[in-house]
This record gives sequence, C-alpha cells and structure tokens, in this order.
Amino acid sequence: MSTSQFAVYQLKRKPELRNFLYRTYEELAQEQIPVQVGNYEQVYIGTMKPGETPEQVKKNIDQRQPHNYKGHAISTSDVLVLNDNGETIAYYVNKNSFVVVPDFMRIPSSSGGLTKNTAGYEISGKGGTWEVVDYILMEGKNFFLMEHEQHGKDVAYVVLDQNGKVLVDGTYNGFDDEVKQKIRDYLHPPTQDSPDKQKPKLENWQKYLENGEYLRSAEMTEEANYNMIDGLNNNAAPKKEKKRPKESVLAKLHQKEKEIARRSGKKAMQEIMGQDMERAKK
Repeated sequence: MSTSQFAVYQLKRKPELRNFLYRTYEELAQEQIPVQVGNYEQVYIGTMKPGETPEQVKKNIDQRQPHNYKGHAISTSDVLVLNDNGETIAYYVNKNSFVVVPDFMRIPSSSGGLTKNTAGYEISGKGGTWEVVDYILMEGKNFFLMEHEQHGKDVAYVVLDQNGKVLVDGTYNGFDDEVKQKIRDYLHPPTQDSPDKQKPKLENWQKYLENGEYLRSAEMTEEANYNMIDGLNNNAAPKKEKKRPKESVLAKLHQKEKEIARRSGKKAMQEIMGQDMERAKK
C-alpha cells in the first residue's frame, strides 16, 4: 500500500475459520490461536488523512460505507491495516478497543535472513553478539532493532534490514521519528544525475551558440556586444540621430500665411500691416 492508506481485512469464509469469527483478541490468545493474514481476505482499501487513528477510520466507514466495500460492517475479529507515511501497523478490532498485531503482516525472511526471534547474531565490525528486541514493517519490508546481548542497554541499539545491512548505527530511542525517517530515506534514496550528465551553467548567449538557433546569426550582426546574444533580436545599440537646427515656430507661421495668400490671391496679413505702417510714416 502507498502512504496514507488503510485496508480492511475480514476472515475468509471457510468452515474451519467459523470459530474465530467475532471472538475477542484475548479469547484467541488464551487458546494460542495466532492472528495472521493467511486466514483473512482484503475487503476494502482506501485513502486516509495522515495521522488518522483506527477509531477514526472505523467511524468514517460506519458512517458512510463506500460503494465498492465488499464485506460486512467492521466488527470484532476484523483487522485494520494502516499505512501512514510508510509505516504499517495492523490493529485487531476488539469489542471496545483496538489491539496492535505486530505479526499480522509479517513477511517471512529468506534463508539466512533476520526474524523476530533472531539471537546470537554477529554484526560485521562490532564485537559480541546481538539479538532482536523489536521490529517494524515499513512498505512491506522488515527492519530490526538489535540489542547487544552482553552489555544490554549500556550500548546503543543498531537497526538492520532483513538481510542484515546496517541502516542506523547507534540509537538509544528505538524506532523514534528520526530512525523512521532514515529508513524512509533508505527506501527512497535521492536521485542524482551522473557527473557525465551535469553541465556547467551557461549564459544566455552561450546557450544559443550551443543549440544553433537561427537567430544567432542575425543577432551577431545586429547586437552591439556578444553578451547581448540572448535569442531576442532587440538589443541593438540605438542609432545616432543627426542634429537639426531648431526651426522658428513664428517663421513657420508666416510662411504658411504667405502660401495661403498666394493661393487665394490675397496679401498676407503681415504684408498688409507693413504697408499700413509705411503710410502712417508719410
């Protein structure tokens, strides 16, 4: 299952399992009947909010049963398996509570691998022998907390995967949040590009020289400098404008009046005023 999902397991409909139906966890334990996934079938799988409890999951199902839910209402003897941020925990549904079942989803180790009962184990590079004191199932894989058999809690725990690889070399707090995060990092290592694929960062003009854009040729003739070659043919240095002498607005006005008078056959106002001034002098 992926992160933040849950699954509902109910006993298979087999004659030999009828006596297990609706029985409390204490009753099964008293008769030494194990709660194991082989006797169950998955009737529903769905998503949940991070941090939700089995009580909340059951309440949500009871209030609104999904259309693709294949089993009966969640009741005693069912098992809820919650996968929250990669950590998988199985809960046996009791009458008024939920009991954690560590071995429900346990995956048998291959020959030579670790199990929950491993003892007298030798870890490469460390003295003495070690035994499993706790384990956790994350994303379908077992991880084991190892304690030194000779020195006990005076020596830090070591966390191994089911093949004996050291994942956490020294912790005093068991499977705390820090250790769980290291396990997640181990399951999902960060991807890094190989040195051959890594290239130095290029300037814009270098990118266009490298990829052979057709604008490159045009820019090389138009742009003022090579550092302006960026795929946009708009960085040319501004062209110098020729300086023109300033023209008199009044002179333009007089010129316009003369043109109008010439077309109409009348004298321009300036010329008439000049003639009047000459008469006044006489």
